[in-house]
Amino acid sequence: MKLVTRTQLGWPASAAPTQTSTKGVKIHYEGTEVSTRLLTEHDACIAEWKAIRKSHLANKAEGYSDIAYNYGACPHGFLLEGRGIGKRTGANGNQDLNKAHYAIVGLVGSSGLTEPNDAMLGAIRDGIELLRQHGAGTEIKGHRDGYATACPGPKLYAWVQKGAPRPAGTVTAPAKPPTAKPKVSLAHLVYAARHDPAAAQGHTSHKAEVLIVEKALKAEGLLPGQYVDGSFGTKTVTAYARWQRSPAGGGYTGDDADGIPGEKSLKLLGARHGFQVVA
Repeated sequence: MKLVTRTQLGWPASAAPTQTSTKGVKIHYEGTEVSTRLLTEHDACIAEWKAIRKSHLANKAEGYSDIAYNYGACPHGFLLEGRGIGKRTGANGNQDLNKAHYAIVGLVGSSGLTEPNDAMLGAIRDGIELLRQHGAGTEIKGHRDGYATACPGPKLYAWVQKGAPRPAGTVTAPAKPPTAKPKVSLAHLVYAARHDPAAAQGHTSHKAEVLIVEKALKAEGLLPGQYVDGSFGTKTVTAYARWQRSPAGGGYTGDDADGIPGEKSLKLLGARHGFQVVA
C-alpha cells in the first residue's frame, strides 16, 4: 500500500464526526473535468486532492468539516488520506447514507481523465481493505446506489458491479499490525499542570506524556510550536483551557475550563490524536 497521510499533506487531524463502523464502502468519482496531467505527474494528483479539500471547506451551503471522502485514489497507485479511519464521510448524499458507508473517490471525472487505470483500482481496493480492518462491513457500492447521481461514472461503476476485484499485479503486502497507542496518565498530567507553571523555567514533571498532549494541542492549532517542550507551563495551560472550551473538547465553561486536564476532555483529545488515557 502506498499511503499519503494527512501529516504528509500538511493537514491537521480531521474534525469530522467519529464513526467506527459501517455497512461497507461507497465508491465515487469527481463528476467534473479532471486533467489528464494526473496520468504523468503525481504532483498534479496531490494538487488535485488539496483542491478538493479546499473547495469542500469553502462550501458554506454544505457546511463540510473537512474533505468529504475518507480516502482518494490516484492513477499512480497512491491512497490519499482524507477524513481517514474512524470518521463519518460527508460524501454519500445525506446523514443516513453517510452513516451507512465510508467513501473512497477515484481521481477521475466526467471528462478529461475518465477511465481509472489498474493502479488506481488497486489503490481503491487498498482503501477498502484498510477500512475493513477498522470497522467497515463487506458491502461495496457506488454513490448512485441509494442516491440520484451519475457518480461514480460508468467505468468505475462497472468495476463496482463486478465486486471491485483487485487488478492483477497490484496485490499489496500484508497489512502491518496496528501500532499500540501511546499512553498518558491523567494523574500525571494533572500533577504537571498544577506544578510546572510555578517551577523554574524548563522544569518538567512528566515530560514524555506532556509532549504527547502538547503535540495534540499544536495539531488543533491551540499551542504554538515553540511551546511544545514537555513542560506543562502557562502557555500549555492556556491552550488546554481553549481545548476544554471548544465543542470538540467538551464545550466547558467557567471553572470547568481552567486548563487542568479532566478525564473527559483528555479522552476526547486522545481519540482525535491517537493516544490512550489511563488513570
